Amino acid sequence: MGANSIKDLQRLTVSLRGGFDRRNGSLVFSFTGQLDAYSEKQFIKFVNDVLESNQLPVVIDLTKIDFIDSSGLGAMVQTAKKCNLSKRSFGVVGNPRVIQTIKLVRLEEFLNLAPDLNTALRKLLA
Repeated sequence: MGANSIKDLQRLTVSLRGGFDRRNGSLVFSFTGQLDAYSEKQFIKFVNDVLESNQLPVVIDLTKIDFIDSSGLGAMVQTAKKCNLSKRSFGVVGNPRVIQTIKLVRLEEFLNLAPDLNTALRKLLA
């Protein structure tokens, strides 16, 4: 694992930390804390900066997110759209709270929601 590995998450805001790792030919972004109106801009900038440097498929791991609001969901939609435009595979995994929020607004198919990281990685390569 490199300097930006999952166990070495960067502080993006007071309430959000993030990092990424390459796994099975994909980029896996991991975040902890809150993905909300206060952190969405930093989330988008961090993800976009990494995406600009390669074309690997992407999984966003939100299993350690404590809270996500409509701004956080908007940031996820923006990221999915960017990946779709560049013909890059994209998926999301989350904990029960995040999954419930995504399903509440019926974004599970658009975000390619998977029940766990291994399933998400397999779906990207299918």
